This record gives sequence, structure tokens and C-alpha cells, in this order.
Amino acid sequence: MKKKEVPSIVKDQQLVKKRRQQIVNSAVQLFNKKGYHGTTTRELAKVSGFSIGTLYEYIGSKEDILYLVCDAVYDEVMEKLDSLMDKNLEGKERLEQIIHSYLRVMDDMQDEVLVMYQESKSLSKEALNYVLQKERRMKAIFEKNIRDCLEKNSIKLADEEVSLSCHNILIAGHMWTFRRWAIQKEYDIDTYCKWQIKQLFHGFTNVDMQIAESGRETYEKL
Repeated sequence: MKKKEVPSIVKDQQLVKKRRQQIVNSAVQLFNKKGYHGTTTRELAKVSGFSIGTLYEYIGSKEDILYLVCDAVYDEVMEKLDSLMDKNLEGKERLEQIIHSYLRVMDDMQDEVLVMYQESKSLSKEALNYVLQKERRMKAIFEKNIRDCLEKNSIKLADEEVSLSCHNILIAGHMWTFRRWAIQKEYDIDTYCKWQIKQLFHGFTNVDMQIAESGRETYEKL
């Protein structure tokens, strides 16, 4: 999927990058407070420190701003995730560390992530498909590492469970933002990471329950 070209009449690409980052930062702030549809381009220009005319030197439409927000958020999530991952780890330890790093990034970028998921539905079909393609790439990171663990026999999953497990990891990160009004009253991010990783790897069972279930099955066969 080709990246959407956002028009700009300014030719200095470094300046375009700098000004668009200012616009993105202001948009996250306003979209969180008022929503995409409730925010005007005039408000965005003012918070960004521009005149409305200057704003349109760097974008073509209001939707371009939302697209830039979503695109920038995914890029930053991937950059932060990559910087936190320990390339020396392998197998289950590496998978746990990747999940932990992902959850920490979600905590660090909760406002941006919240805006992206609440407002991306307002993008055009083409722009939305591009944004969703980036999420599929993120899912592919989890899938690759899960399959590496399966090859090393460090975890056990049916093949049909692999894709669902990746979605569960993604949603665990989203939940920290979507339900922060409740979850963050009960847990800090370190505790949340600990228990989410435990549930992702072990579900609602523990060793004693697995032994008891095994004993029951044996009894029923007698």
C-alpha cells in the first residue's frame, strides 16, 4: 500500500517535517479534548502557533492532519519498540521482553494511541488501509517471535491459536489506554505488564489446576 502524499507548498523538507510535527502534537492535544470533528482547523493553527494560512502551506485538508497523526504515531511506536528490544535474547525470554516493551510504549504514548484508534475511522478508505497495514506489520512482529518460540518448543500453542494470540497482545496494549479510567486506578504499568504477560502465557490455569485436570481425565478412563 503506497503512502499517501500530503501536499505542501513549502519546498524545504526539513522545515516541512518540523512544522508537521508541531501540527501533529497540537492535533493530539485537541483531538483528545474535543474529538476530530469537534476541532476546527483554525483551532489547530492557533495551538500550533500558526496563522490559518500558514497551516495550509503544510497540508491540503483537515483529513491530512488526522492522517499525519496516525502515520506519526505508528512510526513512533515502532521506533520506541525497536529501541527497547534486547536483540541478544532468544525464545520465550525474547517474546516476554517484546511484549513488556510494547506495553511500556503504549503507556508512554497513551494519548496518541487513544486518538489514533478513536478517530482513524474518519480517514478516507485509502488512507485507512495504509494505517491498518502498519498495524498488520506490528502484529507480524509478535507472530514471528511466537513462531520462533514454537520451533524451540519453549511455548505450546495450536497453529490456529497463533494469530489470535497476536491480537490479544495488541489489545492488551490498547486496553491500557482505552480503559485507563479504571485500570490505572488498580495497577501501575509495571504491575500491569507483570499480570498481562502471566495471563498471556498461562491463561486462567496454573500448575495445580493442570495436575488436577490430568488426574480427573485419568480417573474417567478407568
